[in-house]
Amino acid sequence: MSFSAHIVTLFPELFPGPLGASVLGRGLAEGLWRLETTQLRDFATDRHRTVDDTPSGGGAGLVLKPDILARAIDAVSPPDDPRSRLLMSPRGLPLTQARVRELAAGPGAVIVCGRFEGVDQRVIEARGLEEVSIGDYVLAGGEVAAMVLLEAVVRLIPGVLGAAESHADESFEHGLLEYPQYTRPQQFEGREIPAVLTSGDHGKVARWRREQAEALTRARRPDLLAR
Repeated sequence: MSFSAHIVTLFPELFPGPLGASVLGRGLAEGLWRLETTQLRDFATDRHRTVDDTPSGGGAGLVLKPDILARAIDAVSPPDDPRSRLLMSPRGLPLTQARVRELAAGPGAVIVCGRFEGVDQRVIEARGLEEVSIGDYVLAGGEVAAMVLLEAVVRLIPGVLGAAESHADESFEHGLLEYPQYTRPQQFEGREIPAVLTSGDHGKVARWRREQAEALTRARRPDLLAR
């Protein structure tokens, strides 16, 4: 069974977007993963297809209504659905490569894309939504965040990138940032490829890459080393 992603959104026309391009799009066309979207407004009951209301207690903006969102989630994800239920949210737990690997190894995810001021807390609790953040900033909605999450996940699905070793040494796979990469020409604007990389000594190359990865991580993300 291939990885199945289902997006609940007010803007289904945004998908697949970049997920339909390059190796991700080829994987989608070949059935290595599946993508569906559901328009949240289809579950509104009034003639204006209203999905939001003012915040209880006052304040600016609007909040997605729990009853409408619950109906949408129930329609695409019955109680026995094994897929993760995610809500893209700036207050969620930060997305990590470890969580990405878990999702890639699973059956898929139902992803709710918030808008406005957020989602009624009761539906988050009632439908067991896992809040996920892609960074310490706020977007206009969850659609772009969902694309980021899915790109990170889908590229790990066997067959999407081709060779499994394509991501074996990438940033975060071993708790380190990735080492610097080089390719021809040998000289570029007076800068040479480090001699060790053209030495043919695979042991020296491996040690150099490890040292560079550790140095970069120490300089830019010491929190990774602390873990």
